[in-house]
Amino acid sequence: MLTLLNLLSAVALLIWGTHIVRTGILRVYGTNLRHVIGQNMSRRWLAFVAGILVTAMVQSSNATAMLVTSFVGQGLMALTPALATMLGADVGTALMARVLTFDLSWLSPLLIFLGVIFFLSRKQTRLGQMGRVAIGLGLIILALQLIVEAAAPITHAQGVKVIFASLTGDILLDALVGALFAMISYSSLAAVLLTATLAGAAVISLPVAIGLVIGANIGSGVLAFMSTSMQNAAGRQVALGSLLYKLIGLLLIIPVLDPLVHWIDSLDFSPQEMVIGFHLLYNTARCLILLPSVGPMARLCAWLLPERPEVNGTAKPRHLDATALVTPSLALANAARETLRMGDLIDNMLDATLDVLRGKQTAITQEMRKLTDDIEALYSAIKLYLAQMPREDLGEQDSRRWAEIIELAINLKLASDLIERMLRKVQQQKTSQRRSFSEDGLEELAGLHQQLIANLRLGLSVFLSGDKESARQLLREKRRFRAQERRLAHAHVSRLQRKIVQSIETSSLHLELIADMKRLNSLFCSSAYVVLETSDTGALAADDMADITHSP
Repeated sequence: MLTLLNLLSAVALLIWGTHIVRTGILRVYGTNLRHVIGQNMSRRWLAFVAGILVTAMVQSSNATAMLVTSFVGQGLMALTPALATMLGADVGTALMARVLTFDLSWLSPLLIFLGVIFFLSRKQTRLGQMGRVAIGLGLIILALQLIVEAAAPITHAQGVKVIFASLTGDILLDALVGALFAMISYSSLAAVLLTATLAGAAVISLPVAIGLVIGANIGSGVLAFMSTSMQNAAGRQVALGSLLYKLIGLLLIIPVLDPLVHWIDSLDFSPQEMVIGFHLLYNTARCLILLPSVGPMARLCAWLLPERPEVNGTAKPRHLDATALVTPSLALANAARETLRMGDLIDNMLDATLDVLRGKQTAITQEMRKLTDDIEALYSAIKLYLAQMPREDLGEQDSRRWAEIIELAINLKLASDLIERMLRKVQQQKTSQRRSFSEDGLEELAGLHQQLIANLRLGLSVFLSGDKESARQLLREKRRFRAQERRLAHAHVSRLQRKIVQSIETSSLHLELIADMKRLNSLFCSSAYVVLETSDTGALAADDMADITHSP
């Protein structure tokens, strides 16, 4: 019983080590890996090589699948190069399995010792996260040694022999067991390494080990497909194509499996080396053979999982991929894109507001109500998405970006509520009281409204780019808006003195709308302050800060 417990704990340590390495690499180099995958992927060979490199770094084809499906789901990458990247990821996993089976026992204590020192002393820095990766690598090497030691006495246990005797080399049964183990361990790499170790300890035969390896590849494909269940059809198409490629590989190898096993068994290598060598040979040959077919496979996946048109209802987030939360830089980029969607909806609301002011619409339409509901839904989704990111694990730059995103999302939500109140005021004035603005008053409000839209778009641009010169320009536009607002208020009072009837009838509403636009403008310009807070010029006007502080 104690021997079995030792084996299970060693397997758990292997799984945990691969998890630490994967998350550590993604936290440090997540943005760089994202660029490697997402850029210059128009050629399938480039995408294939990118998949190999990224998977070799993160030691998990599932992590690569997470990145790729996220990009495709957000429209940042086409399906054809994404499938080529996934084929490369399978080769990358096989390469890392080969590296980790070398005799690296001397390296394990060194990696763990140095990794703990760097991680504990500089936890929030890049060097500290690299220490985390070193700990993971050390644990993987240590776990492999423990598995070998724990498996040795198990080979003599009668019950274990009976269990493994049920695996007689039937490729379909062995593949099923290998797939189940890869899914339980959440890592095809861990499953393959354990299979090689058990084969080296003579617990399982070579034909069984080869069947388990093939099944482990299929299990990783099933895991990737299951993890995309909450994504849109485009993201699931990538995982489906990767899974189909793995199943096709099983069908292709069945006719040649027996002579292939006999040939491998005749080689002068240890059982462990033969299992790892087969894994590398199988994945490389399978992926190179199937790489030219990524185009037809993309069309097949698009046919099997077509995009579904959106039904009536509130908008759903497009970019908030839950699987990206382990990569803070990627998750923050997703949240920023969704926040920009909120900005686009606010832009649409402002366009509709001008139509109401000019009398083209006499009531708040169903479309306007839907825009308000959509903004509310996106705001709630962004807020909950960011809440799932532990801020204590974020670096200084990521933490600042986190705060910037949530602040803008809150401001846009407040802006939508304010616009809705403005529309209700105008609707009440025009329908119940049958009053209209004077011609001059209407043109003044329309001009201020156009300036408000321009500042909204500039504010969103500043939020996206973080450009300090654009931020200064936004503050200049804010001051110009405030000066214009004061001039229009004075002009309205002048019309009251001339006893213009329409101006008298709509005076309260006119001044309230100007004040509301001033508050909206402050909300839209708030992104400039976040950018300029770190500026060495320190040029933030005190009255601007007071204005944004007291904005609703």
